[in-house]
Amino acid sequence: MDIALFSPSSLFPDDDEDTSSHEETTETQQNYVERRHEFPGMELLIREFSFHQLNANLLWPGTFAFAESLVRHRSWVEGRRCIELGSGTGALAIYLCKSFSLDITTSDYDDQEIEENIAHNCRANGITPVLPHIKHTWGDTFPITDPDWDLIIASDILLYVKQYVNLIKTLSFLLKSYQPKDNKAVPQTEIEQNGEAGVRLPRPAFLMSWRRRIGKEDESLFFTGCENAGLEVKHIGSRVYCINPRQTTTVFETV
Repeated sequence: MDIALFSPSSLFPDDDEDTSSHEETTETQQNYVERRHEFPGMELLIREFSFHQLNANLLWPGTFAFAESLVRHRSWVEGRRCIELGSGTGALAIYLCKSFSLDITTSDYDDQEIEENIAHNCRANGITPVLPHIKHTWGDTFPITDPDWDLIIASDILLYVKQYVNLIKTLSFLLKSYQPKDNKAVPQTEIEQNGEAGVRLPRPAFLMSWRRRIGKEDESLFFTGCENAGLEVKHIGSRVYCINPRQTTTVFETV
């Protein structure tokens, strides 16, 4: 394989937000390249595949924009038990673990190379033991029968329209089968949303950031599919969406 000579995220500049800075550093071997990536308040050294058939090599701009949103709205993630779908290199999960001490599990396709690369990146950035990881191909039976993650996150995972049905199937399972460890319901009270007011997320919730890579028609197919599966979709600002089971209420609070 050829060595990547640029960060894929540079193909998608954000003309209204300068959300990231990237510096290529060391080519580790023929199949990998290491780059330093600037996250809010932190630099991470991330080993990326020069090429990966499942696109696990790509670190898209949405990752950095999402990280900035989470820094601005810390209550979205603080104290949560979290799983990330489509972790890729593991960069976002590593950042959240280091910045928020977040209890987070990575997940991606049932692919050993992805798992090993995420573990490598954890160690390269001082996370030992490495973050727990679940190999799971969307739409397949999930390996955990009683999921207890109260927050699911993902950034830029809507590239493949043909996978929407499978993604929604996995997402619906994780949200509707959620079993809190203490078995106590979390009371929710809805008040009026005020622009981009802060959001206290319900439990469980799926928090997704998405940046300008597909047409509106394709994007709407995912949101419509979620609604048809009994999920509620709310745009909560800066291309960040909250998705939760319809019977659960999203709570908005002023900040």
